[in-house]
Amino acid sequence: MPVREAVSDGEVAATFPVMRQLRPHLSESEYLGRVRGMQASSGYRMAYAADGTVRGVAGFRVTEFLAYGRFLYVDDLVVDGGSRSGGYGKLLFDWLVERARSEGCGQLHLDSGVERHGAHRFYLREGMKISSHHFSLDL
Repeated sequence: MPVREAVSDGEVAATFPVMRQLRPHLSESEYLGRVRGMQASSGYRMAYAADGTVRGVAGFRVTEFLAYGRFLYVDDLVVDGGSRSGGYGKLLFDWLVERARSEGCGQLHLDSGVERHGAHRFYLREGMKISSHHFSLDL
């Protein structure tokens, strides 16, 4: 099953049911507009794995920091709850790694909620390391 980049409105909209499993605060009515706004303002992109049904979704962007140089940042990586352990997460992760390499990135980064132990096991198994703590402040 190939991973494709979501380009059309229909492709982006089709990712909503899976993305909502990771981002339950999103509403379907605002989803496409928010994705398009992020694409315009910060280069956000989406990839998805589907076999007629979207099984997994990744939101990502290529950016550059003084600390890391050019890197691919994964904003969102989620596999449908009924499709987990079916290889879709690995398929998306491998696609993201190859995309990062093809776009001249030296690293791939992501943040993961502290309670997502299954995701952490997956990331560690894929060779990622825990390299920092992420802090936030609600304003």
